Amino acid sequence: MAKKDVTKLDIAAWLLIGISMIFVLKFNLLPGVLAGLLVFELVHIIAPHISPRLTGRVSKIIAVGLITFIVVGALVAVGLSLNAFFRSDSGSLTNLIARMAQIIEDSRSILPQWVDSHLPEDAVKLQQLVTDWLREHARDLQFAGAEAGRYIAHILIGMVIGAMVALNETIVDENYQPFANSLLMRFKLFGDAFRNIVFAQVRISAINATLTGLYLAVFLPLIGVDLPFKKTMIVITFIVGLLPVIGNLISNTIIVIVSMSQSLMVAISSLVFLMVIHKLEYFLNARIIGGQIRARAWELLIAMVLMEAAFGIAGVVAAPIYYAYIKSELRQRKLI
Repeated sequence: MAKKDVTKLDIAAWLLIGISMIFVLKFNLLPGVLAGLLVFELVHIIAPHISPRLTGRVSKIIAVGLITFIVVGALVAVGLSLNAFFRSDSGSLTNLIARMAQIIEDSRSILPQWVDSHLPEDAVKLQQLVTDWLREHARDLQFAGAEAGRYIAHILIGMVIGAMVALNETIVDENYQPFANSLLMRFKLFGDAFRNIVFAQVRISAINATLTGLYLAVFLPLIGVDLPFKKTMIVITFIVGLLPVIGNLISNTIIVIVSMSQSLMVAISSLVFLMVIHKLEYFLNARIIGGQIRARAWELLIAMVLMEAAFGIAGVVAAPIYYAYIKSELRQRKLI
């Protein structure tokens, strides 16, 4: 492919996209944007396999409309199910944190001195540290406190917008003016980056959660070890696993602490197993995500660290997608 000349329209489109990307993070619009992109991509993937077989504009509108309704309904159902699970007694995050605090307090006698010196003094101290951290990062935690309703509204509106755009694009083929065409190309590259990163990371997270589930629910019970909160830890492993690299660190910490409720050897066994899974994730990142955007795990990690420093937790979530988009733009211009 020949190298394309950069036009003023391209520069204007890049500036507009760049400002929009920063605006989304600065004003906490990321949940709505991601929800809209998810609906758009899902409908866009499914609809072309059905609508071409239908004749007539009305029949295509009905078919794609039904697909859109099913996709949005399924996503809402999944969200409500997760909310109900984490509020239940068996999946309560509050109970899990309290149990982790108690485990740390009870395990001091079996831990090396250098480890014990870095742990909170007791359960009350740990809970206080968690509370202070939550208060300090309240603005970053998208669904914390009284702001939850606003973010849920953003997600629902984003899903509706994504569905409407997908419905229009699947059915209508419009001719755009040059600037609109340049913007459309930017949006397409951004959508491709989202699809490559998110869908690939979902596969990686599902593999990690499956292997972790086999360890927690099959292997450990076979050797007579029954850990509490198994279901909660498996679900957390999948959800936080959607964040490349850093997600594993979060879930690993939880599992190792809970493993200490049985014995130090079980905790060490869990740590060794999770280290193997962690190495597997690097391999999967290189094969799946790296294959999609030609980026190594350390590149994504650097992008996440820089974005976290600039925008907090939202920056961590957005970093892989933004990085993949920027690489796509540079690659299209034969700059890398």
